[in-house]
Amino acid sequence: MSSADDGQRPIDPRVAYILHCAGCHLPDGTGTPPEVPGLRDDLGKIVQVPGGRGYLVRVPGASQAPINDRELTVIVNYILNEFNATTLPEQFTPISEKEVAEQRPKTLADPLKYRAELWEQIDY
Repeated sequence: MSSADDGQRPIDPRVAYILHCAGCHLPDGTGTPPEVPGLRDDLGKIVQVPGGRGYLVRVPGASQAPINDRELTVIVNYILNEFNATTLPEQFTPISEKEVAEQRPKTLADPLKYRAELWEQIDY
């Protein structure tokens, strides 16, 4: 994703996160709940349930960010690996740019309700 051999300039995931996400979610991903949800630990659980992976790129802050799908893919995978490594499934496969391109246009009318529905599916 961030290799130069695909003809595209490499993306530094940490810098991209700081530029596009840290203003609201803070540099360490803690956010300011409930207004701005944290990005730590819980997302590793959410990606394990149906619809969870897509949710991460469908929330308004991600889907409407002024970045392309490649950049969003890099940022989401950075968030998952940097802030959620301990809760990711053992056989976790990074989110692909194809997934981002497919899911991003599917606007979430009520992201808080959808998140609550995802939480109901999580086994503790």
